[in-house]
Amino acid sequence: MAFSPDGGLLASGSRDRTVRLWELATGAPRRMLVGHSECLWAMAFSPDGGLLASGSRDSTVRLWDLATGAPRPTLKGHSHWAWAVAFSPDGGLRASGSLDSTVRLWDPATGAARRMLEGHSSPVAAVAFSPDGRLVASGSYDMMIKLWDQEVAKRS
Repeated sequence: MAFSPDGGLLASGSRDRTVRLWELATGAPRRMLVGHSECLWAMAFSPDGGLLASGSRDSTVRLWDLATGAPRPTLKGHSHWAWAVAFSPDGGLRASGSLDSTVRLWDPATGAARRMLEGHSSPVAAVAFSPDGRLVASGSYDMMIKLWDQEVAKRS
């Protein structure tokens, strides 16, 4: 689940392969997003609240335009479940962590993988950007937290 930056929406993912958006003020459903072929594991809103990223057991990260509900490019490249997703503070770069023990950084314009960060020996369950967007942190079941300089894709 994830809260929108303005606190007005909650996004939830489900085993039924849908993302549901809920109005927090009323509890009413706002929209259902359909497109993943497996259950969902992760959600993240862009900082401006205009996009949602969802990570799934289908090994993809899907992007959704929240104004229209339309899908944006599907981010493909993980060889296993996408367990964690995050947007950079400027809303551009996206990061995802996977059961394949990697972190991927995605190009905001094309949806192509910009970099693959390897170094964990177990699934990556969490990813986050530093406030200035320079560093990516990844947490794994290998009991390690790694910091990566996203510009050069090296651990710092």
